[in-house]
Amino acid sequence: MKYRIDKFLSDMGIGTRQEIKNLIKQKRVAINGKTVATASEKADTEADEVMVDNTIIEYVEYEYYILNKPAGVITATTDKHEKTVLDLIDCRRRDLFPVGRLDKDTEGLLIITNDGALSHNLLSPKKHVDKKYFVRVEGRLDAAAAEKFAGGLVVDEEFTALPATLELLGNNEAYITISEGKFHQIKRMMEAVGCTVIYLKRISMGRLNLPEELMPGESRPLTPEELNLLKDNY
Repeated sequence: MKYRIDKFLSDMGIGTRQEIKNLIKQKRVAINGKTVATASEKADTEADEVMVDNTIIEYVEYEYYILNKPAGVITATTDKHEKTVLDLIDCRRRDLFPVGRLDKDTEGLLIITNDGALSHNLLSPKKHVDKKYFVRVEGRLDAAAAEKFAGGLVVDEEFTALPATLELLGNNEAYITISEGKFHQIKRMMEAVGCTVIYLKRISMGRLNLPEELMPGESRPLTPEELNLLKDNY
């Protein structure tokens, strides 16, 4: 695929469009050994060799990262006052975004990518991709609560949750698996059975589990095998 050279380099995090135009004016950009004269020149991502300051810049169309989101960080691309999940990703490209969202105080697995089709398929209500969480609450969880979750819990007048799995780990801890992602869904579901969430962590999305060795705040690119696990969900 061919892209304007300013888009090509901007996508790869070399700089803003204006910064790249300045690099071109300084004759620091070349395509197949020929100095680029204008930002409108195009480079073929498959066939052309693009260089900035004699360093080859390879084009990668899609990138995929897995993040163990820590509490206290917001799920957003930019924010003037708060640290965002993108601030934790070691990548210069500017078109990344989180797949779905985790609340500021929620931890765990979050996918960061620029692949809109993947994001749509993972989040589409029609796909019913399971998301599993560990939850700790104030209050008492019991078999009756698990039965309500399995039957489709009536959360309030406006929302009845799809059937969900509540795997009890004790009186105040459980795994919960849901296939939708309504606003504050798990917190609202727990309140509907008389409990208050005090800790929440997403541990899997579809067939992809949060790696045990990935500490809160750490991220890395998805392996091809992990990406296939995500795509196997739809």
